[in-house]
Amino acid sequence: MPSYAYRCRSCGDTFEMNRPMAEASAPAACPAGHDDTVKLLTTFGTVTRGGGGGAPTPPAPSGGGCCGGGRCG
Repeated sequence: MPSYAYRCRSCGDTFEMNRPMAEASAPAACPAGHDDTVKLLTTFGTVTRGGGGGAPTPPAPSGGGCCGGGRCG
């Protein structure tokens, strides 16, 4: 079951709730009982290990600047 993060606007407490995806946008009361809460945007990352066959995926190019490597201008 997914975990969703919320912040209470009344007391500022941040908390998580495990609930089905179908209830993700349902109101959530904070542990102190306040009803004025907002769902926070959370990120999820995964790490995969090799072993799937084939060649490994090369790393993404790195660099700085607005054009992906500083070649602006």
